Amino acid sequence: MRSSEGCHRLPETSGSSSICSSSVNFARGGFWQAVFLELCASRIAILTPQNLQVPTMNEMIDMWKKKKMNTFGILYSWFLAKVASQLEVLPGAEFRVAFEEAMSYGGKVILGDRPVQITLRRTWGKMSLWHRAKFLYYIIFQSIFLPSPEELNQMLKDMDDVDMLTLVIQEMSKAFPSLMETLLHERDMYMSSKLLKVAREHSSVVAVVGKGHVSGIKKNWQQPIEVQSLLELPVANQGASKLKILASIGALSGVIIASGIYICGRK
Repeated sequence: MRSSEGCHRLPETSGSSSICSSSVNFARGGFWQAVFLELCASRIAILTPQNLQVPTMNEMIDMWKKKKMNTFGILYSWFLAKVASQLEVLPGAEFRVAFEEAMSYGGKVILGDRPVQITLRRTWGKMSLWHRAKFLYYIIFQSIFLPSPEELNQMLKDMDDVDMLTLVIQEMSKAFPSLMETLLHERDMYMSSKLLKVAREHSSVVAVVGKGHVSGIKKNWQQPIEVQSLLELPVANQGASKLKILASIGALSGVIIASGIYICGRK
């Protein structure tokens, strides 16, 4: 079974299987029959070269109107883009390198992550109305006081076993504990189960995932996992009262007004 620095061997599979947190280290391992990526079909666009852009307000409103993503997904993606822009890092670079390497020798590329829309809907569905309003305020507040590139890089160095995305999730989970469950732990279980199936069907497999997923995938390796339960969508609450809706609108309006006053005050 092959492995290299940054890669971890996965035991008791039919062939050679490793999980890597870096596509550079994966490339040193040689030719793999299957290359497992921490992506789903909805995120496949990340495999093509792209410019780093933070969505504008009009673009986010358009996404919401066209129901391309739920509220949580739009705000979460916007905040990640802000952090990536601050670090001047293109998200998914490791997946692009692994994909291009696999294509160069005819390797089979497998998208192994849970569909992102399911993850986003499960995350939003587990939040109470108050937590949703609080999340909007949190995102706006954190974007205003976003640490400098030097501070962000130091945080990543101090937490050597995580990547940028996991760092963001961990920081957010201090205020919203349910985020770790849906954005990290559930996906670890899903990918571990899918990777095990792939490993049993191929003679050699390598998985390229973010650092923050390595320990979780290894922890759940060969454990009984009810995959179907991880794909279930939350039941929409049709009984939301007018009072709750008005309270939510009022909370959001307060967030926008307070943020606007603060930003104007800084100018």
